[in-house]
Amino acid sequence: MPITFSVNGVPQSADVDPSSFLLYFLTGQLELNGPKFGCGQLQCGACTVLVDGMPIRSCRRPMNTVQGREITTIEGLGTPENPHPIQTAFIEEQAGQCAYCISGPMLYGKVFIDNNPGATEDQIIQALNGLICRCYTHLRMVRALVRYAQGVRP
Repeated sequence: MPITFSVNGVPQSADVDPSSFLLYFLTGQLELNGPKFGCGQLQCGACTVLVDGMPIRSCRRPMNTVQGREITTIEGLGTPENPHPIQTAFIEEQAGQCAYCISGPMLYGKVFIDNNPGATEDQIIQALNGLICRCYTHLRMVRALVRYAQGVRP
């Protein structure tokens, strides 16, 4: 029986092994480039997507857990013509040298700031704890998230 859900607002039906992982459907079947395979052990965050608005690591998320849910990848936040404000902040701060890990900081940061509009830089840094960036653009990512937070302050 197929698993039905939506990705970036588009209904999907996946006739897959229910224990297969979401990341492989997103990148293999849908050919999305946002979530990446990093460590495969839930440690780095490169595979981050939003499930019903909450960040999760898709590399170990079984397909049977997304039945009826809304998945959003960084591609689903905005468009090249009309980027989401967090995407604009990352562009303005040049926060993605290689951008391999960018799904983690962008999506975890977005959810944290949207839920904590008065977030400080220190709180944002703490919210990113557990995400790994190998090209060392952490400071630019934090600046981008602070810029985004300033735009959503109450």
